[in-house]
Amino acid sequence: MRRLMFLVIVAVIGLGGWWFWNDNPRALDAIAQYVENGEFLTLEARYTADAIMGQRRKELLVDDQHAFQEPLLKFYPYLLIEAKYVLQDKKTHEGLVLWGLTDGEMVLDTDTWETTHGFQDAMDVGASRSDFKIMHALAKNGGALTRDQLQRELHLESDVLAPWIDSVCEKKLVAPVGDALQLHLQNPKLLVAPQTKIKQTFVARPCNQAQRIARKYSRSQVEKIAQAAFGPSFTIRNVSEAFLPVYSIGVLNPDGSVHTSYWNAITGRQITSGRP
Repeated sequence: MRRLMFLVIVAVIGLGGWWFWNDNPRALDAIAQYVENGEFLTLEARYTADAIMGQRRKELLVDDQHAFQEPLLKFYPYLLIEAKYVLQDKKTHEGLVLWGLTDGEMVLDTDTWETTHGFQDAMDVGASRSDFKIMHALAKNGGALTRDQLQRELHLESDVLAPWIDSVCEKKLVAPVGDALQLHLQNPKLLVAPQTKIKQTFVARPCNQAQRIARKYSRSQVEKIAQAAFGPSFTIRNVSEAFLPVYSIGVLNPDGSVHTSYWNAITGRQITSGRP
């Protein structure tokens, strides 16, 4: 009966999609309540391994001398955060945030698996609130400003700004380039609202034989960097762990070696650089 209740809840949430999550953020409590011991929460796969291998056959198999190996299903860990925060409209908003525990980035949209870029670097060096204020100011102005321009942008006295600049430069998040201070990130994506558009259904899976990828980052690290990035109004109301299904697809080469690629089971796209 308990499991049936859980499946009913998940099915209803799936029908509502993103709009349900935003209108009913406390639904996270209901999900957590009905995930039994010995099970874990994962997004429901939209693609099977066979479908991906069929669609990408010409890309993965160079010729008849190459052959598919049996695919494996792995699960990448994420934090599912229920939060409230204030945006530029001065209003309080509530929503869910899906934050990667292997790549350190926030998912913006589960349909495309678009993510932020820059939070992992910030987490690795323990970026502070002042570090993020400088990074946000630079991001809003094309990625680079002179010290005088930055001072005017942040409305700070030079003696207050100087140690901030020293800190963010020492952490290699910002680099001095000529007379300017420049974001030390390629294609940064930092100016985002702390909210993930979640349109997929969550399902419960048994823990036995499930290959879950080890976490690189902890819950406390994610919570700390989120509050540094989004300010004191960012309040975490609830946190649980959810997983992304990923296929490991191996191809046997003529010399006996195996080339392995990883594919997001939600988007059907290949994972590059270790990031879903």
